[in-house]
Amino acid sequence: MTDIHPTAVIEEGAQLGKNVKVGAYCVVGPNAKLGEGVDLKSHVVVAGWTTIGEGTVVYPFASLGHAPQDLKYAGEKSELIIGKRNTIREHVTMNPGTDGGGLKTVIGDNCLFMTASHVAHDCIIGNNVIMANNATLAGHVHVGDHCVLGGLSAVHQFVRIGAHAMIGGMSGVENDVIPFGLVKGERAHLAGLNYVGLERRGFTKEQIRTLLKAFKAIFEDSSGTLAERTAKAAKLFSSDESAMRIVEFIREREDRSVMQGKAS
Repeated sequence: MTDIHPTAVIEEGAQLGKNVKVGAYCVVGPNAKLGEGVDLKSHVVVAGWTTIGEGTVVYPFASLGHAPQDLKYAGEKSELIIGKRNTIREHVTMNPGTDGGGLKTVIGDNCLFMTASHVAHDCIIGNNVIMANNATLAGHVHVGDHCVLGGLSAVHQFVRIGAHAMIGGMSGVENDVIPFGLVKGERAHLAGLNYVGLERRGFTKEQIRTLLKAFKAIFEDSSGTLAERTAKAAKLFSSDESAMRIVEFIREREDRSVMQGKAS
């Protein structure tokens, strides 16, 4: 049975799954879809063509699916797709896609969006991602699985953040971040590997040691260009899946600058 507070507004056309809860003063638009067990605590707005996956909990004053903050947006139909079992805390904002980015913003499963975090248009976010308080993503950002973005961090448009990366609090991220990377700083720089995250997710000491060797070969060797060092690492670590994820990430978008260490 759904549980709808009498002060909530559910517009005609909205689709609600089984056991949905909609708290006081929530507004659910006509094109919204709420999966089974979704819980809107109170004062939540779900607008536009927004889909929220089963078991997701949304806290007061979150705004999901309103028009993108992009002056090129002309009202075209675009979607915000939120996966399963996410926790979306107070004052979080998420925008749908635009014509320039595939008309979709996509959120994975089991993510935590802390108070006042922001996901802009056309972002693609993986599973088990944590965005701490006031962390913000500009448009077209891709975030891999198991990433953590510290409080008050800001990510520039079109940046890619590889899986298992950690972004330190109050960091400004302007370039792509390799998988497993740790970045920090007012203008963020690559400071090493995300050791804590790797250990928490069950990577062995041997796996981490191999990743560190690959990291040093690519980012701490002073000889040659980044492309040349990456090619060398590809030969040295061709049999290691995790190390090759870094190599493949760098090679995937050669038109993008990859974040490196702080200049001495």
